[in-house]
Amino acid sequence: MRAQPTLLLGLVTSSLAFMSVAKAESGLASYYGYGKAGRGGELTCAHRTRPFGSVLKVSYSGRTIQCRVNDRGPFIRGRIVDLSVPAARALGMMSAGVVRVSVE
Repeated sequence: MRAQPTLLLGLVTSSLAFMSVAKAESGLASYYGYGKAGRGGELTCAHRTRPFGSVLKVSYSGRTIQCRVNDRGPFIRGRIVDLSVPAARALGMMSAGVVRVSVE
């Protein structure tokens, strides 16, 4: 009966690996200068499905920031996150406007 613990361990391990991969995204990001602003320079963003208040790690060109979801969007096809101006500035994407990022 040694096969049962090994099988269970394999199922748990593959489930955890799937869950961690499912949260990572990569795609286009833009920024917005309107709507809900963060408190005191807080880095905020808009995401379609992540819960309000959750913190996302957004990476671009060797930089990574953490921003809090406080809005819904983006509503333009192909974009996965909209960043506030302070978040876009911290990420170094202001001059580019739209960049490819990874989000965790």
